Amino acid sequence: MTSDPAYEAVSKAKRQVEGGNPEGAVNTLEAYLATDPHNTRPRLELARVYMYELEDENAGMFQLDIILDLEPGNVEALKAAVTVLSKHKKHNKETKEKFEKLLEIEQSAEVYNMYARFLRRQITDFKGAGEYYEKAIALDPKNVDYHQNYAVLLLNDLRDYVKAKEELELLMTMKPNDLNIRKNYDRLMKDKFDKNGNLKKRRFGFGR
Repeated sequence: MTSDPAYEAVSKAKRQVEGGNPEGAVNTLEAYLATDPHNTRPRLELARVYMYELEDENAGMFQLDIILDLEPGNVEALKAAVTVLSKHKKHNKETKEKFEKLLEIEQSAEVYNMYARFLRRQITDFKGAGEYYEKAIALDPKNVDYHQNYAVLLLNDLRDYVKAKEELELLMTMKPNDLNIRKNYDRLMKDKFDKNGNLKKRRFGFGR
C-alpha cells in the first residue's frame, strides 16, 4: 500500500489541533506545502486552522485565495470564503461574485440558505432573500433553521403576515415546546389578524 504524504500531513495536523496545538498543525501543513504548493487539500486544512483555531481570518483568506487561483471551482474553498467575507459589508462586491460562482456549481439547500442570509443582512435585498429561502426549504423542507430564517424575514422585512402565519404554524408543529415561536405567533395573531383569523384591513390616512 503506497502512502499519501498529503493525507498523512492533513491527518497529523488534525491530531495536533485535537491535542490543543494548532500552531503545530500550521507548521506541519506549511512544511508539507513547501514541497507540494499546488495541492489544495492540505492548503484548505491550513486555511481552516488559521480561521477557526487561531481566529486569523486574514491568513485564512490568503490561503483560500491561493486555492481559488489554482481551482476557481473549489466548492469547499468558495463556501469558506463567502462565510468569512459575508460578515463585512465592505466585501459585498467580492462576496456576491463568489456566491454567484458557488451557485453555478452547487444548487443545494445549504448554499441557498447561506446566500439568502447574505442578501438579507448585507445587501438588504429582502425579496431576493425570500426567493432563496423558499428554494432552500423546497430542497430540505424539514430543516427548522431555514423555516425560522424565512419566518423572521417575512415578519420583520417583507411584512407578509399571511405567509409568516403559515411558517409559524408549521414551526409550532416542528418545535412544539419552543415558547418564543408560540409568543411570536400569538403576537402576530393579536396585532395583524381579526378574531376570525383574517388579515386586518390596513387603514389609509394620516395615522397608522
